[in-house]
Amino acid sequence: MLEGSILQKLAAAHDPKLSPQRPLSLGVYYKNTLVSLCHALEDCILECDTPPLVITAFQRGKWYLQEADRYAELADKACQVVIMASDDAGFAEHPTSQKPMVDIVALKETDPVAEEWHLIILGPTYAAMVLCQELSAADYGTSGVPKEDLARKFYGFWTFEANLVQEVVELAIAHVGTYNPSLQTKLNQHLKSILAERATLPPQPLENVVSTVVSYLQKGQADLGVNRDDALLDDNLLTNELQAFLRMAQIIDDLDPDNPKAPAEVAALAEMMGQLLDLPGWQLKRLRLAGILHRLGPMQGAESLFSPSKPVQSEYPACPLTCALEPGAQALRTMPRLRAVAQIMTHQTEWWNGKGGPAGLAADDIPLEARILALAAHFQQLVGALSAPQSAEAKAAWFTRLQTALANCQLYSGDRWDPKLVDLLTLLVSGLHQGMALSIQSPKFTNGLWLLDALPTENDPSPQQIAMEVGYGY
Repeated sequence: MLEGSILQKLAAAHDPKLSPQRPLSLGVYYKNTLVSLCHALEDCILECDTPPLVITAFQRGKWYLQEADRYAELADKACQVVIMASDDAGFAEHPTSQKPMVDIVALKETDPVAEEWHLIILGPTYAAMVLCQELSAADYGTSGVPKEDLARKFYGFWTFEANLVQEVVELAIAHVGTYNPSLQTKLNQHLKSILAERATLPPQPLENVVSTVVSYLQKGQADLGVNRDDALLDDNLLTNELQAFLRMAQIIDDLDPDNPKAPAEVAALAEMMGQLLDLPGWQLKRLRLAGILHRLGPMQGAESLFSPSKPVQSEYPACPLTCALEPGAQALRTMPRLRAVAQIMTHQTEWWNGKGGPAGLAADDIPLEARILALAAHFQQLVGALSAPQSAEAKAAWFTRLQTALANCQLYSGDRWDPKLVDLLTLLVSGLHQGMALSIQSPKFTNGLWLLDALPTENDPSPQQIAMEVGYGY
Protein backbone atom coordinates (compact mmCIF):
# COMPACT_ATOMS: atom_id res chain seq x y z
CA MET A 1 0.00 0.00 0.00
CA LEU A 2 1.20 3.48 -0.84
CA GLU A 3 2.48 5.41 2.15
CA GLY A 4 0.13 8.25 3.06
CA SER A 5 -2.85 6.88 1.15
CA ILE A 6 -6.23 6.67 2.85
CA LEU A 7 -6.24 2.87 2.64
CA GLN A 8 -2.75 2.67 4.17
CA LYS A 9 -3.72 4.98 7.05
CA LEU A 10 -6.81 2.92 7.82
CA ALA A 11 -4.89 -0.37 7.63
CA ALA A 12 -2.26 1.02 9.99
CA ALA A 13 -4.97 2.00 12.48
CA HIS A 14 -6.25 -1.60 12.38
CA ASP A 15 -2.87 -3.34 12.53
CA PRO A 16 -3.45 -6.24 14.97
CA LYS A 17 0.07 -5.78 16.32
CA LEU A 18 -0.62 -2.20 17.31
CA SER A 19 -4.38 -1.86 17.78
CA PRO A 20 -7.19 -3.79 19.51
CA GLN A 21 -9.50 -2.91 16.61
CA ARG A 22 -10.62 -5.70 14.30
CA PRO A 23 -8.14 -6.08 11.42
CA LEU A 24 -9.35 -5.33 7.92
CA SER A 25 -10.34 -8.14 5.57
CA LEU A 26 -8.59 -7.07 2.37
CA GLY A 27 -8.81 -8.69 -1.03
CA VAL A 28 -8.22 -8.16 -4.75
CA TYR A 29 -11.02 -6.81 -6.93
CA TYR A 30 -11.21 -6.47 -10.69
CA LYS A 31 -12.39 -3.18 -12.11
CA ASN A 32 -15.54 -4.76 -13.53
CA THR A 33 -16.50 -5.87 -10.00
CA LEU A 34 -15.86 -2.40 -8.55
CA VAL A 35 -17.97 -0.76 -11.25
CA SER A 36 -20.91 -3.01 -10.37
CA LEU A 37 -20.42 -2.54 -6.62
CA CYS A 38 -20.18 1.23 -6.83
CA HIS A 39 -23.20 1.57 -9.09
CA ALA A 40 -25.25 -0.55 -6.69
CA LEU A 41 -24.18 1.37 -3.59
CA GLU A 42 -24.74 4.68 -5.41
CA ASP A 43 -28.24 3.64 -6.49
CA CYS A 44 -29.15 3.09 -2.84
CA ILE A 45 -28.46 6.80 -2.25
CA LEU A 46 -31.49 7.52 -4.41
CA GLU A 47 -33.66 5.51 -1.99
CA CYS A 48 -32.45 7.34 1.12
CA ASP A 49 -34.98 9.40 3.05
CA THR A 50 -32.16 11.52 4.47
CA PRO A 51 -29.27 13.08 2.49
CA PRO A 52 -25.86 11.43 2.97
CA LEU A 53 -22.35 12.78 2.64
CA VAL A 54 -20.60 11.26 -0.38
CA ILE A 55 -16.82 11.37 -0.85
CA THR A 56 -15.22 9.74 -3.89
CA ALA A 57 -11.78 9.26 -5.40
CA PHE A 58 -11.78 8.63 -9.15
CA GLN A 59 -8.01 8.46 -9.79
CA ARG A 60 -8.27 10.45 -13.04
CA GLY A 61 -10.66 13.09 -14.22
CA LYS A 62 -11.47 10.99 -17.26
CA TRP A 63 -13.00 8.30 -15.04
CA TYR A 64 -15.14 10.95 -13.35
CA LEU A 65 -16.30 12.21 -16.74
CA GLN A 66 -17.75 8.76 -17.47
CA GLU A 67 -19.90 9.04 -14.32
CA ALA A 68 -20.52 12.80 -14.27
CA ASP A 69 -24.11 12.67 -15.55
CA ARG A 70 -24.91 9.95 -13.02
CA TYR A 71 -23.46 12.07 -10.21
CA ALA A 72 -25.72 14.96 -11.13
CA GLU A 73 -28.68 12.85 -9.97
CA LEU A 74 -26.82 11.63 -6.88
CA ALA A 75 -25.89 15.19 -5.92
CA ASP A 76 -29.58 16.11 -5.76
CA LYS A 77 -30.04 13.46 -3.02
CA ALA A 78 -26.86 14.17 -1.03
CA CYS A 79 -26.03 16.88 1.46
CA GLN A 80 -22.57 17.15 -0.15
CA VAL A 81 -20.59 15.32 -2.84
CA VAL A 82 -16.79 15.58 -2.88
CA ILE A 83 -14.90 14.25 -5.90
CA MET A 84 -11.14 13.74 -5.67
CA ALA A 85 -9.22 13.10 -8.89
CA SER A 86 -6.07 14.14 -10.71
CA ASP A 87 -6.72 17.28 -12.71
CA ASP A 88 -7.46 16.27 -16.30
CA ALA A 89 -8.50 18.96 -18.74
CA GLY A 90 -12.24 19.49 -18.83
CA PHE A 91 -13.60 17.48 -15.92
CA ALA A 92 -13.94 20.46 -13.58
CA GLU A 93 -15.99 22.28 -16.22
CA HIS A 94 -18.64 19.57 -16.53
CA PRO A 95 -22.14 20.84 -15.52
CA THR A 96 -22.30 18.40 -12.59
CA SER A 97 -19.19 19.99 -11.12
CA GLN A 98 -20.99 23.34 -11.06
CA LYS A 99 -23.77 22.13 -8.78
CA PRO A 100 -23.75 23.84 -5.36
CA MET A 101 -23.58 20.51 -3.50
CA VAL A 102 -20.60 19.24 -5.53
CA ASP A 103 -16.98 20.06 -4.78
CA ILE A 104 -13.99 19.01 -6.87
CA VAL A 105 -10.60 18.41 -5.26
CA ALA A 106 -7.88 18.31 -7.91
CA LEU A 107 -5.23 15.91 -6.59
CA LYS A 108 -1.54 16.39 -7.25
CA GLU A 109 0.04 13.75 -9.46
CA THR A 110 2.29 12.75 -6.55
CA ASP A 111 -0.62 12.32 -4.14
CA PRO A 112 -1.02 8.60 -3.26
CA VAL A 113 -4.82 9.06 -3.20
CA ALA A 114 -4.57 9.63 -6.97
CA GLU A 115 -3.95 5.86 -7.22
CA GLU A 116 -7.01 4.99 -5.13
CA TRP A 117 -10.64 4.27 -5.98
CA HIS A 118 -13.00 5.23 -3.18
CA LEU A 119 -16.74 5.54 -2.75
CA ILE A 120 -17.59 6.60 0.80
CA ILE A 121 -21.24 7.13 1.76
CA LEU A 122 -22.32 8.14 5.26
CA GLY A 123 -25.85 9.28 5.95
CA PRO A 124 -28.26 9.28 8.88
CA THR A 125 -29.80 5.98 7.71
CA TYR A 126 -27.34 4.51 5.19
CA ALA A 127 -23.61 3.79 5.26
CA ALA A 128 -21.51 1.96 2.71
CA MET A 129 -18.01 2.15 1.32
CA VAL A 130 -15.62 0.85 -1.33
CA LEU A 131 -11.99 1.54 -0.45
CA CYS A 132 -9.38 0.30 -2.93
CA GLN A 133 -5.96 1.06 -4.37
CA GLU A 134 -4.81 0.02 -7.84
CA LEU A 135 -2.03 -2.54 -8.05
CA SER A 136 1.29 -1.21 -9.29
CA ALA A 137 3.04 -2.61 -12.36
CA ALA A 138 5.38 -4.48 -10.00
CA ASP A 139 2.40 -6.02 -8.19
CA TYR A 140 1.15 -7.57 -11.43
CA GLY A 141 4.42 -9.48 -11.75
CA THR A 142 5.40 -11.30 -14.91
CA SER A 143 1.86 -11.23 -16.30
CA GLY A 144 2.09 -7.46 -16.65
CA VAL A 145 -0.61 -4.82 -16.52
CA PRO A 146 -3.82 -6.09 -18.18
CA LYS A 147 -4.54 -4.76 -21.64
CA GLU A 148 -8.28 -4.83 -20.98
CA ASP A 149 -9.45 -1.98 -18.76
CA LEU A 150 -12.07 -4.06 -16.87
CA ALA A 151 -9.38 -6.58 -15.89
CA ARG A 152 -7.33 -4.03 -13.93
CA LYS A 153 -6.89 -5.07 -10.30
CA PHE A 154 -7.39 -3.18 -7.07
CA TYR A 155 -6.51 -4.08 -3.48
CA GLY A 156 -8.87 -3.18 -0.67
CA PHE A 157 -12.35 -3.96 0.64
CA TRP A 158 -15.95 -2.81 0.86
CA THR A 159 -18.33 -2.73 3.79
CA PHE A 160 -21.61 -1.57 5.30
CA GLU A 161 -20.09 -1.02 8.77
CA ALA A 162 -21.07 2.50 9.79
CA ASN A 163 -18.29 2.88 12.37
CA LEU A 164 -15.67 1.95 9.80
CA VAL A 165 -17.22 4.24 7.21
CA GLN A 166 -17.16 7.09 9.72
CA GLU A 167 -13.48 6.42 10.42
CA VAL A 168 -12.66 6.67 6.71
CA VAL A 169 -14.82 9.79 6.29
CA GLU A 170 -12.70 11.47 8.95
CA LEU A 171 -9.49 10.41 7.17
CA ALA A 172 -10.83 11.64 3.83
CA ILE A 173 -11.97 14.98 5.28
CA ALA A 174 -8.51 15.48 6.77
CA HIS A 175 -6.97 14.75 3.35
CA VAL A 176 -9.34 17.22 1.67
CA GLY A 177 -8.21 19.78 4.23
CA THR A 178 -4.67 19.73 2.86
CA TYR A 179 -6.12 21.17 -0.36
CA ASN A 180 -9.13 23.16 0.84
CA PRO A 181 -9.38 24.03 4.57
CA SER A 182 -12.74 25.78 4.20
CA LEU A 183 -14.25 22.68 2.55
CA GLN A 184 -12.82 20.62 5.40
CA THR A 185 -14.69 22.80 7.88
CA LYS A 186 -17.94 22.45 5.94
CA LEU A 187 -17.57 18.67 5.70
CA ASN A 188 -16.93 18.37 9.42
CA GLN A 189 -20.16 20.26 10.05
CA HIS A 190 -22.04 17.84 7.81
CA LEU A 191 -20.44 14.92 9.63
CA LYS A 192 -21.45 16.27 13.04
CA SER A 193 -25.05 16.71 11.88
CA ILE A 194 -25.20 13.23 10.34
CA LEU A 195 -23.87 11.54 13.47
CA ALA A 196 -26.47 13.35 15.58
CA GLU A 197 -29.26 12.10 13.29
CA ARG A 198 -27.87 8.56 13.19
CA ALA A 199 -28.39 8.34 16.94
CA THR A 200 -32.14 8.89 16.55
CA LEU A 201 -33.14 7.31 13.20
CA PRO A 202 -33.52 3.63 12.25
CA PRO A 203 -31.14 2.40 9.53
CA GLN A 204 -32.24 1.72 5.97
CA PRO A 205 -33.20 -1.99 5.58
CA LEU A 206 -29.97 -3.70 4.60
CA GLU A 207 -31.60 -6.61 2.77
CA ASN A 208 -32.82 -4.14 0.12
CA VAL A 209 -29.30 -2.79 -0.32
CA VAL A 210 -27.86 -6.28 -0.60
CA SER A 211 -30.45 -7.28 -3.18
CA THR A 212 -29.43 -4.25 -5.25
CA VAL A 213 -25.75 -5.18 -4.95
CA VAL A 214 -26.38 -8.75 -6.02
CA SER A 215 -28.52 -7.63 -8.96
CA TYR A 216 -25.74 -5.38 -10.24
CA LEU A 217 -23.12 -8.09 -9.82
CA GLN A 218 -25.31 -10.59 -11.65
CA LYS A 219 -25.79 -8.08 -14.46
CA GLY A 220 -22.01 -7.75 -14.60
CA GLN A 221 -21.78 -11.50 -15.05
CA ALA A 222 -24.35 -11.42 -17.85
CA ASP A 223 -22.47 -8.60 -19.56
CA LEU A 224 -19.32 -10.72 -19.73
CA GLY A 225 -21.03 -13.01 -22.23
CA VAL A 226 -20.47 -16.73 -22.72
CA ASN A 227 -17.82 -16.80 -25.42
CA ARG A 228 -15.11 -14.88 -23.61
CA ASP A 229 -12.21 -16.08 -21.54
CA ASP A 230 -13.34 -14.17 -18.46
CA ALA A 231 -13.54 -16.90 -15.82
CA LEU A 232 -11.52 -14.88 -13.29
CA LEU A 233 -13.67 -11.79 -13.78
CA ASP A 234 -16.79 -13.91 -13.39
CA ASP A 235 -15.50 -15.56 -10.21
CA ASN A 236 -14.67 -12.15 -8.75
CA LEU A 237 -18.25 -11.01 -9.32
CA LEU A 238 -19.64 -14.24 -7.87
CA THR A 239 -17.56 -14.17 -4.71
CA ASN A 240 -18.68 -10.59 -4.07
CA GLU A 241 -22.30 -11.67 -4.29
CA LEU A 242 -21.53 -14.00 -1.40
CA GLN A 243 -19.59 -11.23 0.36
CA ALA A 244 -22.70 -9.07 0.29
CA PHE A 245 -24.60 -11.60 2.40
CA LEU A 246 -21.64 -12.22 4.70
CA ARG A 247 -21.36 -8.49 5.34
CA MET A 248 -25.09 -8.19 6.02
CA ALA A 249 -24.75 -11.05 8.51
CA GLN A 250 -21.81 -9.28 10.13
CA ILE A 251 -23.91 -6.17 10.75
CA ILE A 252 -26.58 -8.29 12.44
CA ASP A 253 -23.94 -10.10 14.50
CA ASP A 254 -22.46 -6.78 15.64
CA LEU A 255 -25.83 -5.93 17.17
CA ASP A 256 -25.34 -8.84 19.60
CA PRO A 257 -22.14 -7.99 21.49
CA ASP A 258 -22.93 -10.63 24.13
CA ASN A 259 -22.68 -13.47 21.61
CA PRO A 260 -20.48 -12.22 18.74
CA LYS A 261 -19.10 -15.65 17.80
CA ALA A 262 -22.51 -17.22 17.27
CA PRO A 263 -22.28 -17.59 13.45
CA ALA A 264 -18.87 -19.27 13.47
CA GLU A 265 -19.80 -21.53 16.39
CA VAL A 266 -23.19 -22.50 15.00
CA ALA A 267 -21.55 -23.29 11.66
CA ALA A 268 -18.89 -25.44 13.36
CA LEU A 269 -21.40 -27.34 15.51
CA ALA A 270 -23.80 -27.92 12.62
CA GLU A 271 -20.97 -29.08 10.38
CA MET A 272 -19.74 -31.48 13.07
CA MET A 273 -23.23 -32.96 13.38
CA GLY A 274 -23.36 -33.31 9.61
CA GLN A 275 -20.01 -35.10 9.58
CA LEU A 276 -21.22 -37.58 12.20
CA LEU A 277 -24.23 -38.22 9.96
CA ASP A 278 -21.78 -38.82 7.08
CA LEU A 279 -23.35 -36.16 4.89
CA PRO A 280 -21.63 -35.59 1.53
CA GLY A 281 -19.12 -32.76 1.16
CA TRP A 282 -21.37 -30.47 -0.87
CA GLN A 283 -24.06 -30.74 1.78
CA LEU A 284 -21.60 -29.98 4.58
CA LYS A 285 -20.56 -26.81 2.74
CA ARG A 286 -24.18 -25.78 2.39
CA LEU A 287 -24.80 -26.50 6.07
CA ARG A 288 -21.74 -24.50 7.11
CA LEU A 289 -22.81 -21.54 4.99
CA ALA A 290 -26.31 -21.69 6.43
CA GLY A 291 -24.77 -21.62 9.91
CA ILE A 292 -22.73 -18.51 9.09
CA LEU A 293 -25.78 -16.77 7.64
CA HIS A 294 -28.45 -18.23 9.92
CA ARG A 295 -29.38 -14.91 11.54
CA LEU A 296 -30.42 -13.49 8.17
CA GLY A 297 -33.49 -15.69 8.00
CA PRO A 298 -36.31 -15.10 10.45
CA MET A 299 -34.00 -13.60 13.06
CA GLN A 300 -34.36 -9.99 14.06
CA GLY A 301 -33.26 -10.99 17.56
CA ALA A 302 -32.22 -14.27 19.13
CA GLU A 303 -35.40 -14.69 21.17
CA SER A 304 -37.76 -14.38 18.20
CA LEU A 305 -36.34 -17.46 16.54
CA PHE A 306 -37.03 -19.79 19.43
CA SER A 307 -40.17 -18.28 20.90
CA PRO A 308 -43.37 -20.38 20.89
CA SER A 309 -44.37 -21.64 17.48
CA LYS A 310 -45.79 -19.37 14.82
CA PRO A 311 -49.37 -20.00 13.76
CA VAL A 312 -49.54 -21.86 10.47
CA GLN A 313 -51.49 -19.60 8.14
CA SER A 314 -53.58 -20.96 5.31
CA GLU A 315 -51.63 -19.04 2.67
CA TYR A 316 -48.49 -21.07 3.42
CA PRO A 317 -48.15 -23.78 0.74
CA ALA A 318 -47.24 -27.25 1.91
CA CYS A 319 -44.20 -27.32 -0.37
CA PRO A 320 -41.13 -26.03 1.53
CA LEU A 321 -39.62 -24.58 -1.64
CA THR A 322 -42.41 -22.08 -2.19
CA CYS A 323 -43.52 -20.91 1.25
CA ALA A 324 -43.30 -17.26 2.23
CA LEU A 325 -39.87 -16.00 3.26
CA GLU A 326 -38.66 -13.46 5.77
CA PRO A 327 -36.81 -10.51 4.14
CA GLY A 328 -33.34 -11.87 4.92
CA ALA A 329 -34.01 -15.27 3.39
CA GLN A 330 -35.82 -13.67 0.47
CA ALA A 331 -32.70 -11.63 -0.25
CA LEU A 332 -30.70 -14.85 -0.41
CA ARG A 333 -32.94 -16.17 -3.16
CA THR A 334 -31.79 -13.37 -5.47
CA MET A 335 -28.61 -15.43 -5.85
CA PRO A 336 -29.52 -18.79 -7.46
CA ARG A 337 -26.71 -20.71 -5.77
CA LEU A 338 -28.00 -19.66 -2.36
CA ARG A 339 -31.63 -20.66 -2.82
CA ALA A 340 -31.06 -23.99 -1.11
CA VAL A 341 -29.43 -22.14 1.81
CA ALA A 342 -32.47 -19.83 1.96
CA GLN A 343 -34.67 -22.93 2.19
CA ILE A 344 -32.64 -24.26 5.12
CA MET A 345 -32.81 -20.96 6.97
CA THR A 346 -36.53 -20.52 6.29
CA HIS A 347 -37.45 -23.87 7.81
CA GLN A 348 -35.28 -23.65 10.92
CA THR A 349 -38.45 -22.48 12.70
CA GLU A 350 -40.40 -25.67 11.97
CA TRP A 351 -41.15 -27.96 14.93
CA TRP A 352 -40.72 -31.72 14.92
CA ASN A 353 -44.36 -32.06 16.04
CA GLY A 354 -45.62 -29.90 13.15
CA LYS A 355 -46.64 -26.91 15.29
CA GLY A 356 -43.96 -24.58 13.94
CA GLY A 357 -43.82 -22.40 10.86
CA PRO A 358 -43.78 -21.13 8.23
CA ALA A 359 -45.16 -24.26 6.50
CA GLY A 360 -46.20 -26.44 9.43
CA LEU A 361 -43.91 -29.26 8.34
CA ALA A 362 -43.41 -32.16 10.74
CA ALA A 363 -40.80 -34.84 11.40
CA ASP A 364 -38.77 -35.91 8.38
CA ASP A 365 -40.69 -33.60 6.05
CA ILE A 366 -38.56 -30.79 7.54
CA PRO A 367 -35.31 -30.50 5.57
CA LEU A 368 -32.58 -32.32 7.47
CA GLU A 369 -30.17 -29.39 7.33
CA ALA A 370 -32.86 -27.06 8.74
CA ARG A 371 -33.35 -29.42 11.68
CA ILE A 372 -29.61 -29.53 12.33
CA LEU A 373 -29.21 -25.75 12.03
CA ALA A 374 -32.11 -24.98 14.36
CA LEU A 375 -30.86 -27.27 17.11
CA ALA A 376 -27.26 -26.06 16.79
CA ALA A 377 -28.31 -22.39 16.90
CA HIS A 378 -30.56 -22.92 19.92
CA PHE A 379 -27.91 -24.85 21.85
CA GLN A 380 -25.21 -22.27 21.07
CA GLN A 381 -27.48 -19.44 22.17
CA LEU A 382 -28.11 -21.12 25.52
CA VAL A 383 -24.42 -21.84 26.15
CA GLY A 384 -23.15 -18.50 24.87
CA ALA A 385 -19.74 -19.81 23.78
CA LEU A 386 -18.70 -23.28 22.64
CA SER A 387 -14.97 -22.80 23.20
CA ALA A 388 -13.74 -23.98 26.59
CA PRO A 389 -12.28 -21.22 28.80
CA GLN A 390 -8.79 -21.57 30.24
CA SER A 391 -9.22 -21.16 33.98
CA ALA A 392 -10.52 -24.06 36.06
CA GLU A 393 -13.22 -21.93 37.68
CA ALA A 394 -14.53 -20.60 34.37
CA LYS A 395 -14.37 -24.08 32.85
CA ALA A 396 -16.50 -25.50 35.66
CA ALA A 397 -19.16 -22.83 35.03
CA TRP A 398 -18.94 -23.58 31.29
CA PHE A 399 -19.52 -27.31 31.91
CA THR A 400 -22.61 -26.38 33.91
CA ARG A 401 -23.93 -24.24 31.04
CA LEU A 402 -23.35 -27.11 28.61
CA GLN A 403 -25.37 -29.50 30.76
CA THR A 404 -28.15 -26.98 31.37
CA ALA A 405 -28.43 -26.23 27.64
CA LEU A 406 -28.43 -29.93 26.79
CA ALA A 407 -31.13 -30.61 29.38
CA ASN A 408 -33.27 -27.90 27.78
CA CYS A 409 -32.90 -29.53 24.35
CA GLN A 410 -33.65 -32.97 25.79
CA LEU A 411 -36.79 -31.60 27.45
CA TYR A 412 -38.25 -30.71 24.05
CA SER A 413 -36.96 -33.78 22.21
CA GLY A 414 -39.75 -35.19 20.06
CA ASP A 415 -41.67 -31.95 20.45
CA ARG A 416 -39.54 -29.05 19.17
CA TRP A 417 -36.49 -31.10 18.18
CA ASP A 418 -35.71 -34.20 16.17
CA PRO A 419 -35.03 -36.92 18.82
CA LYS A 420 -32.19 -38.48 16.81
CA LEU A 421 -30.42 -35.12 16.54
CA VAL A 422 -30.81 -34.54 20.29
CA ASP A 423 -29.13 -37.91 20.85
CA LEU A 424 -26.34 -36.80 18.52
CA LEU A 425 -25.99 -33.52 20.42
CA THR A 426 -25.75 -35.48 23.67
CA LEU A 427 -22.82 -37.40 22.22
CA LEU A 428 -21.11 -34.16 21.16
CA VAL A 429 -21.58 -32.56 24.58
CA SER A 430 -19.96 -35.62 26.12
CA GLY A 431 -17.04 -35.06 23.76
CA LEU A 432 -16.76 -31.40 24.77
CA HIS A 433 -16.65 -32.47 28.41
CA GLN A 434 -13.76 -34.78 27.59
CA GLY A 435 -11.72 -32.09 25.85
CA MET A 436 -12.91 -32.27 22.25
CA ALA A 437 -12.69 -28.90 20.50
CA LEU A 438 -14.78 -27.71 17.59
CA SER A 439 -13.00 -26.24 14.57
CA ILE A 440 -14.35 -22.70 14.89
CA GLN A 441 -13.24 -20.30 12.16
CA SER A 442 -14.67 -16.88 11.44
CA PRO A 443 -15.71 -16.43 7.80
CA LYS A 444 -13.26 -14.67 5.51
CA PHE A 445 -15.12 -12.18 3.36
CA THR A 446 -12.59 -12.14 0.55
CA ASN A 447 -12.10 -15.87 0.00
CA GLY A 448 -15.49 -17.45 0.60
CA LEU A 449 -16.02 -18.73 -2.94
CA TRP A 450 -15.06 -22.27 -1.86
CA LEU A 451 -18.32 -22.38 0.10
CA LEU A 452 -20.20 -22.20 -3.20
CA ASP A 453 -18.08 -24.73 -5.08
CA ALA A 454 -20.06 -27.79 -6.15
CA LEU A 455 -23.24 -26.65 -4.41
CA PRO A 456 -26.19 -28.06 -6.34
CA THR A 457 -28.50 -25.32 -7.57
CA GLU A 458 -31.26 -27.33 -9.22
CA ASN A 459 -32.84 -30.71 -8.65
CA ASP A 460 -31.50 -30.88 -5.10
CA PRO A 461 -32.22 -34.23 -3.45
CA SER A 462 -35.27 -34.25 -1.23
CA PRO A 463 -34.96 -34.65 2.55
CA GLN A 464 -36.16 -38.24 2.10
CA GLN A 465 -33.44 -39.00 -0.47
CA ILE A 466 -30.79 -37.44 1.76
CA ALA A 467 -31.97 -39.49 4.72
CA MET A 468 -31.83 -42.69 2.68
CA GLU A 469 -28.28 -41.89 1.53
CA VAL A 470 -26.99 -41.48 5.08
CA GLY A 471 -29.14 -44.16 6.69
CA TYR A 472 -31.02 -41.61 8.72
CA GLY A 473 -34.61 -42.23 9.70
CA TYR A 474 -35.58 -44.65 6.91
